[in-house]
Amino acid sequence: METHSRSIAKTLTWRAVSLVLIIAITWAFTRRLSVAASVGIADLLLKSGLYYAHERVWGRINFGRSPAEDYEI
Repeated sequence: METHSRSIAKTLTWRAVSLVLIIAITWAFTRRLSVAASVGIADLLLKSGLYYAHERVWGRINFGRSPAEDYEI
């Protein structure tokens, strides 16, 4: 199971990439930086929360995981 801090780190790095992309796409269509920044911020806030929740749910699902092996030291 992933830790909360790992899920948060993954969320932040992915959202940084997505923020730049959505601002660039919005600016290309509108040529207005204020609109692009507003759309980017709204997208960042909404999708960051959704992504974090998605990661936490998948952290509890065993689908596709190999059973942990016991190792003795």
